Amino acid sequence: MVEETIGALETRAFEAYGRKRVDPPVMRFGVGVSDHCRNGLVTDDYWTALERHRKDWAALGLSFDPFETCRAALGADWPGGIRVGTRGGRSMGAGVAREPNQGFQVHFDDALREFSGDLLDATLVSQFAFNAYLSVPSAGGETVIWRHLWHPEDEAFRIPGSYGYDEAVVGDAEFVELAPEVGEAVLINPRCFHAVRPSRGARRIALGFAVGLSLTGELLTWG
Repeated sequence: MVEETIGALETRAFEAYGRKRVDPPVMRFGVGVSDHCRNGLVTDDYWTALERHRKDWAALGLSFDPFETCRAALGADWPGGIRVGTRGGRSMGAGVAREPNQGFQVHFDDALREFSGDLLDATLVSQFAFNAYLSVPSAGGETVIWRHLWHPEDEAFRIPGSYGYDEAVVGDAEFVELAPEVGEAVLINPRCFHAVRPSRGARRIALGFAVGLSLTGELLTWG
């Protein structure tokens, strides 16, 4: 899976997340719903962008669907099943390929806080983040996760206009630093503050999607 997917992606141009919100820039191939959130709502242009995203992925000419492969592996031993989540009866994006060579700032991800009401046509009781690594740098690029969930007072550390926070927000909280190898995948609790360090050397490219646990015990994914 890795060789065919990264071989196809390396021939394509990646786009940046919205640069007013995401700085330093993070490149991606595909569409993330976070770029289409206004006042807690998913904007209509998400669906237009998602249609283009699906055509771009189909144009890679892969012999398989890498996101489906990842979902199958993740849900193989999960009794509740796994599928791409829906919103208003329409399937969300399956995931994106992200390239944060300059790193991700300290932040957390929580659909219950980002979006008004339920993001999906289901109530989520927990959220995870899945990443499968296709290319990693020779140095740097580590994912750092702190044992610190968001509290209202943390907003004093938010970088104005940004998704990120000053690293002082985590204080002296315990942390773990992960440096995955090509072909490995990780599943983390993204509600804990986390960051990605800048890379040195090869491109850092990973397939990623969010995973929500629904009230019915089903795993639902979205990009």
